[in-house]
Amino acid sequence: MKLVIDTAAQTLTQAHGAAETTVGLYTKEAFEALSLAWVRVGWSLQYYHNFTWFGLPVLQLPEDLLRLQEVIYALRPAVIVETGVYQGGSLLFHASLLAAMREGEGKVIGIDREIRQDTRDALCGHSLAPRISLLEGDSTDPNIVAQVTGLIGSAGPVLVILDSGHSREHVARELECYAPLVTRGSYIVATDGIMKDLSDVPRALPEWKTDNPYQAANDFAGRHPEFRQQPPAWLSQQGPLTENVTYWPGAWLQRVK
Repeated sequence: MKLVIDTAAQTLTQAHGAAETTVGLYTKEAFEALSLAWVRVGWSLQYYHNFTWFGLPVLQLPEDLLRLQEVIYALRPAVIVETGVYQGGSLLFHASLLAAMREGEGKVIGIDREIRQDTRDALCGHSLAPRISLLEGDSTDPNIVAQVTGLIGSAGPVLVILDSGHSREHVARELECYAPLVTRGSYIVATDGIMKDLSDVPRALPEWKTDNPYQAANDFAGRHPEFRQQPPAWLSQQGPLTENVTYWPGAWLQRVK
């Protein structure tokens, strides 16, 4: 694809092979095309590596965190489960929101194959530590799933975020393992489906075009009518824009029955 920005004419032209379309530069269509290009370039340059939450690195696009915050605020979950701990910033993000909304209640469960000792020390020494449980192991190991189930108990609502291995097969297994824990009205979120749009950028792999969480989420939605694949509505909206700037296309699966 080729993008041509003409600031004098105030147009954006997109060329796909021989096909070419031109729209106004200050239109919804132009914003969406430019946003995708910005996401691709930013991912390649590791833009999302440059943010922290409460002092610990959080490996997410800031807009995705803001949209997630809107969901957590509206849902007020009792438990947030996240596969993939990285350096702990996202667990503190979840825990800080629960602390602000649920005095004395609300917990976060983080799961990873290997949790670095410095990350464990930073989380265990934080004032939010009483709200955080860490489990080390494969997120799809039945023993790990059983431990998560035990930690949740009868609490609810339960929100699940999948952010560990991002192959289509691994995410598919995670979806099957953790979807039963999601309470009605809540979500299981298969992050980083943007991989499907990154297969030709530096640092990416060609196979990502089909081997990605987006495909796993689509497959899951087709097999599970009790879940609806749809991003949450914005809590505040002005102007013509309707689409998120996101690393998580197709990620939001809401249990509806």
